[in-house]
Amino acid sequence: MKNDEILYWLQNNDEHELQKLWKSADDIRSLYVGSQVHLRGLIEFSNHCRRKCAYCGINTNNNNISRYRMSEQEILNCAGDAVDYGYGTVVLQSGEDIGVKTEWLAKIIQKIKSKTPLAVTLSVGERSFKDLETWKKSGADRYLLRFETSDPVLYQRIHPSLPGQKSNRFILLEQLKKLDYEVGSGVMIGIPGQTYETLAKDLSLFKYLNLDMIGVGPYIPHPDTKLVKQPQFINKKEQVPNTELMTYKVVALTRILCPEANIPSTTALATLNIKQGRELGLERGANVVMPNITPPQYRKLYEIYPAKACLQETTEQCHTCMKNRILYLGRETGTGPGNRKHQVL
Repeated sequence: MKNDEILYWLQNNDEHELQKLWKSADDIRSLYVGSQVHLRGLIEFSNHCRRKCAYCGINTNNNNISRYRMSEQEILNCAGDAVDYGYGTVVLQSGEDIGVKTEWLAKIIQKIKSKTPLAVTLSVGERSFKDLETWKKSGADRYLLRFETSDPVLYQRIHPSLPGQKSNRFILLEQLKKLDYEVGSGVMIGIPGQTYETLAKDLSLFKYLNLDMIGVGPYIPHPDTKLVKQPQFINKKEQVPNTELMTYKVVALTRILCPEANIPSTTALATLNIKQGRELGLERGANVVMPNITPPQYRKLYEIYPAKACLQETTEQCHTCMKNRILYLGRETGTGPGNRKHQVL
């Protein structure tokens, strides 16, 4: 799919025409990754963060939230829940927390890998090569690091570098590949200042980077962030909307461009459409969901954007609801770790 075709679909809002896009994405999903929907148990183990990201509610400048860091035993208990629910993976996610020491997290990874059949995915921000290597040797299987946007000016505006350092997530993604992680990345959709041309480039980059996992979701404004208080605007015709429909289009195009990748139907989609957001994502190219197994007292404090779906549900309720939704679609819950399927058709 060439750039002009990607742009055509990004800017196309004709309901009849879009049915063709949805069908193409779903057919490719069925052909390459099958009917299984893999469940990844999400553990949001710390909301401490050293970054000043202009869009994120847990950025270090936000003094309106209570900070927490789960204990080793609490994390291991959540991993035990994931096993009980039949999940194949746990995702250990946090802010970019320098209080998370390398060896502490390595020990937790080792215990999960030695005591359970789970795959371990890490999503803890930008860390040194040494840290990444240590965690890989400890048994971590995957690493998620979204590049958010390929526009360097926009990226610096929303994700300022640390003092004396310059962020380059593309270099980090290459390092993760060299360490033999399964690598995941992705973007936000509708960031103030994001153009259709930039988003089309992002989609082409997914294919070029040969990503194993790709997560995309809408920009949802958080009231305690710089981007809300001092938004940056461009020509309205060029601005990508942060809508539910645009998110489905990006999910579908991602599946067409990267047929083998694991693509989640995200909580952000459920936040925009609590009744069927996740389901429509699954019908338009996605094959992964990430039920939240973080203890509820912490879950409500991991507020990267407001009003996240399912905050009041127990982990048991979340599991049951997710499983029933998958079965209702005529799909089946995945078994095992759900690695990327490399195949030649």
